Amino acid sequence: MKNIHPTAIIEPGAILHASVTIEPYVIIKKNVELKEGVTIKAHAYIDGYTTIGEGTTVYPFASIGTKTQDMKYRGEKTEVRIGQRCEIREYVSINSSCGENTAVTVGDDCLIMTYCHIAHNCEVGNRVIMSNNATLAGHVIVGDNAIIGGFTPVHQFSRIGKHAMVGGMSRATHDIPPFTIGGGIPNRFGGINVVGLKRSGFSLQTRIALSKAFKILYRSGYKLEEALSRIEADIENFPEVIEFVQFCRESKRGLLGFQSAQEGDEKVESTEQSEALVK
Repeated sequence: MKNIHPTAIIEPGAILHASVTIEPYVIIKKNVELKEGVTIKAHAYIDGYTTIGEGTTVYPFASIGTKTQDMKYRGEKTEVRIGQRCEIREYVSINSSCGENTAVTVGDDCLIMTYCHIAHNCEVGNRVIMSNNATLAGHVIVGDNAIIGGFTPVHQFSRIGKHAMVGGMSRATHDIPPFTIGGGIPNRFGGINVVGLKRSGFSLQTRIALSKAFKILYRSGYKLEEALSRIEADIENFPEVIEFVQFCRESKRGLLGFQSAQEGDEKVESTEQSEALVK
């Protein structure tokens, strides 16, 4: 294969399409599969049961498919699956998963910038942008078209909804609803990601409806379930509004902006229990 540099090390068993390009000092381990048009640039390291989709480029010193950092891992077979036309930039690390036959997945057309990290059991959607040094802990789910700013860590088991934008140098500690924009420490919302939605072709009516839904949820003083019921009753059922409500209602980690009240309730209950034991 003329596009493979002679200094690259490719173990027997690796499956490489005839059109792939492998630059100097790359290491490809035996269970890796590279699809049509994949480019692996110098000094990258690809390990584990990793599949990289058509047209994706992996830049120098990236590390993909290496053993999870989860201490529960006991040698089970796990995977990394990366989609088509992604750019995995310099020094990115994408670990393998934890748990038999589980996978870390990255969708199509993603841009994962320098020094980003994607941990075990993560699911990253299509057209996601992770800016430099953004990091995902284990079991994080990132929806399509989400943008995560530089130096922003996302807590394990958290979800970032579709078309959400999280500002740089923030902390995403709980679920962030789709279509929103915010950032900071603690993370605060600015509203609906109006500019991003307009660029993505969402109608004016949809953007207005989502803005109304956001206002009811975060600016009206309702408790979570009261706000979601009011949204369902008062706002036209655009698919995006339905998705917004469903995402919020299904939150297990806790919805950003409401977790303080939930944690406060738990502390009150704990205090009351302690006082009862003392008495």
